[in-house]
Formats: sequence, structure tokens, C-alpha cells
Amino acid sequence: MTETASHQQLDQMITGYWSSQAIYAAASLGIADLLAEGPQTVEQLATATKTNPGALYRLLRALASVGIFAENQQKEFALTPLAEYLRSDVPGSKRALAMMSGDEHFQAWGEILYSIRTGKTSFDKVFGKPFFDYLPEHPDKAQTFDKAMTGIHGRESDVILKAYDFSEVKTLLDIGGGNGSNIARILQKYPEMRGILFDLPHVVERSQAHIQQAGLVDRCQLISGSFFESVPEGADVYFMRHIIHDWDDEKSLTILRNCHAAMQDNGKLLVVDSVIPAGNDPFAGKFLDLVMLLIPGGKERTAEEFRSLFAQAGFDLTRIIPTESELSILEYCKR
Repeated sequence: MTETASHQQLDQMITGYWSSQAIYAAASLGIADLLAEGPQTVEQLATATKTNPGALYRLLRALASVGIFAENQQKEFALTPLAEYLRSDVPGSKRALAMMSGDEHFQAWGEILYSIRTGKTSFDKVFGKPFFDYLPEHPDKAQTFDKAMTGIHGRESDVILKAYDFSEVKTLLDIGGGNGSNIARILQKYPEMRGILFDLPHVVERSQAHIQQAGLVDRCQLISGSFFESVPEGADVYFMRHIIHDWDDEKSLTILRNCHAAMQDNGKLLVVDSVIPAGNDPFAGKFLDLVMLLIPGGKERTAEEFRSLFAQAGFDLTRIIPTESELSILEYCKR
């Protein structure tokens, strides 16, 4: 790489937040939804969004230069393939992720040096309380979080189903199951299986509509509670996707020991997370690990860190199953 190319690459990396914050602004204003029926002028968009036409034009022109929206010869803006995913009503929508990332997450990243110096979460410093205590006090932010997680993880369910055979599972307990999108997809694939979704009361309340819409009320039981206190009994497979990475080792051990106490002797525990590889190759989980440091206070782990942590809670790692994504499925048995 030439010196000029190196400078340009580093410039783009340093100023990466210019693009992300511009996307955040457009997502918050709902520009993509307004363009779903066809191109519109800036004046039309400014009226609909109660914004300054000149400033809005500058925002959309900048985004059009990186492939998000496109300006035509009539000075109208239209959707592009990238901008389609900023619509709120499309499968795989990234609108909520853009809104969450540009708001609370961006503020937490602004205090990254605090976290690096102290090892503590910058989110707590900025907002005065832990992330998962903040959400129930701000229902609108909690709904955005749910939608953002669906946008991030929505396609993961198919990847997981392709990599792992659930055909012998009678009852699956989804611990921290969120809005229910994951367990709904698994139950739809395996019509003989029964499910239990377990999460905090305010989360379970939000999941009811999704389970009803999926037609699974008779097959999926909703149980509210805290996995720091106990975990329901009655399942032969316990499942956690992107749960353990939210917590440090001490809190993770509390969750795992509660799982161990609830499980049958021949039960299995499935954990879906990133497994950090050695070396310098790019891997999204290495940056996600920083998100865990700054926001909830958790961490991404290597295979050995997973093995050691779960062994302390009485589990043996039987296998690590790679998927077509960067995620892996870690299968544990109760010792």
C-alpha cells in the first residue's frame, strides 16, 4: 500500500463516525420510510420531517455520495439498495440499529478513555445507571433496542438452524429470549417441539405480541424472572444467544450456576456467541468486545475462556460448532 493510500485509509477510519451519525440522523427522521412510495424533493421531505430544507439537502447529498439515497436530475431524492434497509417495515431493517447506535451508544463511545483507564462501563458514567436498568425506565428506547436486536440477529436463527440439529429436543428453554423471534423461528421449524421463553417481566410483556402473531401461544410458555436469581426447570435443552457476552465472569457464573441447578442430569446447554480467534485477522467480535466493555460491561471470549468459565459452573464443553456467520454454537453437558 502506498503512503498516500495509507493516509486515505486512515482518514476514512478516523472520520468513520461522520457517516454513522449522518445515517443516524436520516434514520431518526424516517427519511427512508417517506421515500418508500417514490422520489421526493427536499422541500417535501423537510415539510414532512419539520427540518430546515437547506440543512436536510446537505445531509442527503452527503449520504448519496456513499450510496445511501440518490439524487436525480429533478433534484429529487430516492431510495437505493442500501437505503432500503433504513425503512422500518422491511425484513432485516437496520433503522433501529442506526438510531440506537447514534444515540446512547455514540454517547458511551465518547467516553471510551474512561473505560480503558478504569475497566468500567462508560454507559454507566454517561447515563448514571447500567444499560439493562436504563431500558425499562425508557420504554421507547427498549422498543428501539428490541427492533435493533431483531435487525442484527434476525437472520441468525436460520444460520443456527442450518448448523445444529434440534430434532431430538422435546422442550427448549430460551434464556433471555427477548422479543421471542428466535424461539419462534425454531418452533416453526420443529412443530413437535415445545418452548419456554424466559426473560425479565417487561421484556416478556413485549414478547407476547410476537408469540401470538407467530401462532405459538399453545406451544410456547412465557415465564418472567431474573436469571441472576433462578432459571425455570422443565426443559431438556437450555439455550442462550448473545447472553453470556453481556456480563463479566462473576455475573456469568451466577447465570450458569442457576442453569446448572435447574437442568436435568442429561440436559444440554447451548450457547451462541462469537468465539474470538487468535491472530490479527479481521473479526467483528473483536470490536463487539469493545461494545461489551463500554455498554453492558461484558466481554467476548476465546474458546479457552469459554471452556474455563463454564467448567467453574459444572459444565463440560462437548463441541464448538461453527456456523456460516461469525457465530459459533457451544454445546455443553452437565457434569
